[in-house]
Amino acid sequence: MSRLRTPIPGPKSLELQARRKDAVAAGVGSTLPVYIDSADDGLLIDVDGNQLIDLGSGIAVTNVGNPAPAVAEAVHAQIDRFSHTCFMITPYEGYLEVCEELNAVTPGTHEKRSVLFNSGAEAVENAVKIARHVTGRQAVVVFDHGYHGRTNLTMALTAKNMPYKHRFGPFAPEVYRVPASYPLHDGLTGAEAARNAIAAIEKQVCADNTAAVVIEPVQGEGGFIAPAPGFLPAIADWCRERGVLFVADEIQTGFCRTGSWFASDHEGVVPDLITTAKGIAGGLPLAAVTGRAEIMDAVHVGGLGGTYGGNPVACAAALGAIRTMRERDLNAAARRIEETVVGRLRAVAEKTDTIAEIRGRGAMLAIEFTERTPDVAARVAKACHEQGVVVLTCGTYGNVIRLLPPLVIPDDLLAEGLDVLEGALLA
Repeated sequence: MSRLRTPIPGPKSLELQARRKDAVAAGVGSTLPVYIDSADDGLLIDVDGNQLIDLGSGIAVTNVGNPAPAVAEAVHAQIDRFSHTCFMITPYEGYLEVCEELNAVTPGTHEKRSVLFNSGAEAVENAVKIARHVTGRQAVVVFDHGYHGRTNLTMALTAKNMPYKHRFGPFAPEVYRVPASYPLHDGLTGAEAARNAIAAIEKQVCADNTAAVVIEPVQGEGGFIAPAPGFLPAIADWCRERGVLFVADEIQTGFCRTGSWFASDHEGVVPDLITTAKGIAGGLPLAAVTGRAEIMDAVHVGGLGGTYGGNPVACAAALGAIRTMRERDLNAAARRIEETVVGRLRAVAEKTDTIAEIRGRGAMLAIEFTERTPDVAARVAKACHEQGVVVLTCGTYGNVIRLLPPLVIPDDLLAEGLDVLEGALLA
């Protein structure tokens, strides 16, 4: 059943797009130039009345719905009381409650502490600050295909040049990149890939100079790459043995997205520090670093913080979002989505030679095409967009379609979106 009233984009969206050219910097891109007026679980309704099936969740942000009732109610209640004081000036209970929740749900049973920020990049930068301060070392190790943000330091940590790094240098020093595990292309076991990565670290910088290894347990912008089993535990073990902090960047993978609270949980990996953002607050800007108490408490007073970090409205939203995750068992929901989507897409892959692999965990799923250019992925995405289904692309070569449906998406809506995607794949 068509949910479209006009071509995509419609006339009102085109009017707004014309206004945008005179108001918004050209360097800000948009995947699909339709302007959204409202939303519902799994649906985006634009200003022309078109209902688009959302398989992107604002890049894994609106996991709990858009808007989720518990988030909206918490935000309304908080904004009526006060909107800001700055936690560093006069604190408030919501910040404490979010930190308590993070300390409870992140991997490991050890004593933890958390600190709140605004964005994923800010969380990663602070994790590096903490690691350098605590270890007294400077070098940071990252991986091929990794993505960690758009600030100067996180651009240095990010692997892909275009569009993230091109002509924005010079970048922060003492960042070293080593091979990741990419089972489709390297054909290695997790142990073999880890040996290669560790050998590269020892050759380039050595453990004695390394403050932290920063890694996405499932790489996001790089192509939704889940490492071969054993890779992450081997890297974590090496870090522990050498006094290097293992930092899990769970900004895209966190909060039930992969079918567990965090992707590190799938192999029992316990990070020293974990960075979170995106799905934490149901659409409001909030991020965090959570880590071992002795590490987090080692930083001097005043060394961590920020004016808006842990804003009370965002904290209220996070508490509503986390409550929704528990009450609706969104880990199980993500696993059901995986079962539905992977089954359908693997059947499609058998009918075409353009698909190299269907992969992912939970509701963080990907289609990689055999052609190492963006052409096929862009064509498929465009066909979906024209029919009112929002899908995203990613990958070092731009040849991956990524699927991030809201974890609360109704079954019939997901099936309808997959019908459109299947048609685009086989066209």
